[in-house]
Amino acid sequence: MISFENTEIAFGGKSNSDLTWSYRLFNLMGKPWLVKFGKIATNIAFKLHLPVKGIIKATIFKQFCGGETIKDCEQKTADLGKFNIGTILDYSVEGKISNEDLDQSKDEIIRTILKAKTSQNIPFSVFKPTGIARFDLLERTNDITSELTQEDKQELAKAMQRVDAICKTAYESKVPLFIDAEDSWIQDGIDRMVNAMMAKYNKEDVIIYNTIQMYRHDRLEFLKKSHQKAKVNGYKVGMKIVRGAYMEKERERAQKMNYTDPINSNKPATDKCYDDAIKYCIENLNDISFCAGTHNENSSIKLAQLIDENNIDKTDKRIYFAQLLGMSDHISFNVAHKGYNIAKYVPYGPIEEVMPYLIRRAEENTSVAGQMGRELGLIVKEKARRKALK
Repeated sequence: MISFENTEIAFGGKSNSDLTWSYRLFNLMGKPWLVKFGKIATNIAFKLHLPVKGIIKATIFKQFCGGETIKDCEQKTADLGKFNIGTILDYSVEGKISNEDLDQSKDEIIRTILKAKTSQNIPFSVFKPTGIARFDLLERTNDITSELTQEDKQELAKAMQRVDAICKTAYESKVPLFIDAEDSWIQDGIDRMVNAMMAKYNKEDVIIYNTIQMYRHDRLEFLKKSHQKAKVNGYKVGMKIVRGAYMEKERERAQKMNYTDPINSNKPATDKCYDDAIKYCIENLNDISFCAGTHNENSSIKLAQLIDENNIDKTDKRIYFAQLLGMSDHISFNVAHKGYNIAKYVPYGPIEEVMPYLIRRAEENTSVAGQMGRELGLIVKEKARRKALK
């Protein structure tokens, strides 16, 4: 039976000074007013070109990112690999609008795939659609019935060329590729794009993975329909299953624009949707490969139980656990210790460019009930254990 209480395993890769440093950072992030102030202050500091990069690099960047370049991430990749934890290199630059910048992002994502091809410690690659296509374009083209200008059509075709170039490289390199989920009002178009790539590249092995955010009440049905569509059309489904990252924004927009809130009414409903999706994938493992991206202990335990109850090999590559770097090491390291497949998302990129990602992590850790207390409590427990051994 898997347990997440073993702090010796959870923090096996951290020194005493690492633990003390993490404790201080999580303690600060547990103060909502400080996180809000930090968000405003860093934005101002960057606009005024104040020398804050060194401070950011030594604190929140160090906790949640692998470095500024792929090469910078090599040490973190090797460190995780020692504990049988894979790395998913995540180029976390977003919000670009020029074709030159979007093409540059596409080229960098391809470099992560080629790096994964040569490393046994990197089981997947990933990209965010808004990293290679303008948000405004994705919003305008989300509704299939929308009238598009000639300029829109040309820009969309260019975006699809970037997507296909990335997916083709993944297919030729035999590197599975996650395509991340976005806001609900641009997700329909992304789903069509991903389905087209799965139909093209998943006929034999699962290379392309869509992502579903289970705080949306329609996603379990979407998973089932995606599966049925794939069966009819002769390809396999790849799915990364997460709870979601944009809940407050989704609720606010739905209320402001007076449409049905796409988010489940409460957390238990989301938890049920998540666990039902995992169960559905296990029951249809011949057609679906999936990654359970979760920081939830109960869901992680349930997945481990399903694997064991169904006599599935723990190393079956069709099933992976995943967490973000810098969070929930008690899950990641204990899951790896028990022999299941697991990987960490390791974001990287220039410090100023990955600030939106880092701010989301800080806000997420502040807003998730009990997250900070759990992280801090485990660190305190491990520090006490080590002190008792002296």
